[in-house]
Amino acid sequence: MQVTRRRFLSVSSQGIAAAALSQFALRSQAAHTAASDPFLKLDGVGQAQAIKKGEATPGDLLEAAIKRIGRLNPKVNAVVTADFEGARSRASQNEFGGPFAGVPFLVKDLDDFAGIRTTNGARAMLGYVPEETEDYIQACADAGFNVMGKSNTPEFGLCATTESLALGPCYNPWDLTRSSGGSSGGAGAAVAAGLVPIAQGSDGGGSIRIPASCCGVFGLKPSRGRMIGSSDEFSFSVKGALTRSIRDSAYVLAHSERKQPAPGLRPVGLVENASRRRLKIALNVRGGRGEQPAADVSDAVLSTAELCEELGHEVSIARIALDGDQLMRDFLTLWASGAGQAVEALEKQFGRPMTHQDLEPLTLAFAEQHQNGGKEHVPAATSRLQAAAESVAEQMQAYDVVLSPVLSTPPPIIGEQAPTVPYDILFERMTNYVAYTPVYNVTGMPAMSVPLYWTKQGLPIGSQFAAKLGDEKTLLELAYELEEARPWADKWAPWSAGRVTA
Repeated sequence: MQVTRRRFLSVSSQGIAAAALSQFALRSQAAHTAASDPFLKLDGVGQAQAIKKGEATPGDLLEAAIKRIGRLNPKVNAVVTADFEGARSRASQNEFGGPFAGVPFLVKDLDDFAGIRTTNGARAMLGYVPEETEDYIQACADAGFNVMGKSNTPEFGLCATTESLALGPCYNPWDLTRSSGGSSGGAGAAVAAGLVPIAQGSDGGGSIRIPASCCGVFGLKPSRGRMIGSSDEFSFSVKGALTRSIRDSAYVLAHSERKQPAPGLRPVGLVENASRRRLKIALNVRGGRGEQPAADVSDAVLSTAELCEELGHEVSIARIALDGDQLMRDFLTLWASGAGQAVEALEKQFGRPMTHQDLEPLTLAFAEQHQNGGKEHVPAATSRLQAAAESVAEQMQAYDVVLSPVLSTPPPIIGEQAPTVPYDILFERMTNYVAYTPVYNVTGMPAMSVPLYWTKQGLPIGSQFAAKLGDEKTLLELAYELEEARPWADKWAPWSAGRVTA
């Protein structure tokens, strides 16, 4: 069934000449950059292979990454805590194992790596240095990554933009006036800027897919109960990574998933290429509450639908029926509960109430909501969300994947969703913006943002694909196919190592 429209544009010969000159300039600049930094265009697997072939050492890769960070981080503020000396020590020992042996890596500043500060984006925690490494981060280290620092994140990961009062805004490498997304905004910006090929993220409401869309990189949210360190209980957040290549994400998943995942799931293993299988794809452009996305977002998703049809997949318009308003209310009840518990833990640790000098207004508002009756609503909200998850799973049986926007708009201007915006205004802006991602945290299904579209203004807009619970293999196989059909590896942001040479 044809569901998309074809657009044919005429271009004057003068416009073609100008475009050709522009492309020549970009290629020349990229060639100069590649010559001065021979590792820049290699993905993580490629960098590790260079080490294995004797073409580079872990120290070479690390020093190149440190130079990129020194050149670009003052502009994007993606890296908020550096451990270059610790990383240098590990590189000199060269005792890395796994497929990413010696590849530089950033950990999101919500997660613990022993000896490196974890702030959770909060002023109250600027002095906290963990003594132990979280299980998932240890799995990444076991896969060979050389942790060199922490990436920027909003306070406790509560926002869809990365603009904490403690760490400062993380700016989008495609446009420094725009948000890099959240809550893995620092990870998305770091990968888009070419600081590192891979950065760790986590996703509790879209926090891998949102920055992947904003920053023009790839982000996969795995299934609930899949990853090392995850629980089998009903929860929202899962660990993962943001990458420039599908191959890197496939390797990360294969080497950080549990040997025995949650009941009903099978290990994915390493997915190495596309499949010849043609998929039934449901196209769902409206948000959960019936929202229509911005025109650029609609164009992006329709362009992706056209591409899928051209590749032989069957695309049909569909609507996943659910009470979007109730789902969002219930989701935010549990979201506020998490914030409330975090504040309670800090108050117990400090022996006093948290104030606006310690935490941001949004965090305190969520905590107050939790304390003033919100916690009593958690059991009923959880029950309704579990029922909604079952309903969505049943409706998806007719399809292999669902295609939708990631976000309602292109990356917003810095400040529009800052944690200091009055709560009622921020709440409305945030819930409208993230109309498409939380449902898959509720269902636990895997979902990904694929960078297939840029606006006329040069802003990336990702396309979201979701699959049945446990079916990451189908997503990765489709992602490989889309990556080959519409490559993005050579698309470099204006504020990236691929474009900024000095």
